[in-house]
Amino acid sequence: MIDIGAKIKTTRLKLGLTQEELAARTELSKGFISQLERNLTSPSIATLADILEALGTDLAAFFTSTETNEKVVFTPDDMFEKSDDELGSSICWLVPNAQKNELEPILVSIGPGGSTAEDDPHEGEEFGYVLSGSVTLIIGSRKLKLRKGDSFCFKPIETHYIINPAKREAKVIWVSTPPSF
Repeated sequence: MIDIGAKIKTTRLKLGLTQEELAARTELSKGFISQLERNLTSPSIATLADILEALGTDLAAFFTSTETNEKVVFTPDDMFEKSDDELGSSICWLVPNAQKNELEPILVSIGPGGSTAEDDPHEGEEFGYVLSGSVTLIIGSRKLKLRKGDSFCFKPIETHYIINPAKREAKVIWVSTPPSF
């Protein structure tokens, strides 16, 4: 059996609409949309058809596509690694084809004295977590030292990259929005 409320909510969120925006598009109250999404009320067929039209679908499509085939779990076999011997580092894309997503998680391994490639300023945000070793995050002219267990988060409005000044390999989970690696 299909969970109509949950499916309407999922469809609304995929479109980036608030309950209030969906209510305005359908001339219904925000309260009704909220109750509908929590399965506290049921819409008439005409009301459901209006809601689905506002969500860019129709009754037939809504009830036939009950499951998504979107891949959620990724194994090492799905991942792609690229080494840069000149820089002394490698990047492992943890989620294949992440360019279609809003974020791109990678695992960066940086050998002693190595670095990542310089990344030019861009829109979005950068986040990282040092899994092992110690690194220096370079953002413009700033040099920020991080050790195992430290994390960073910044808006990439300046050139940025990571160096490993230590004598052992460092590993960093790095997430970029939008995808840029």
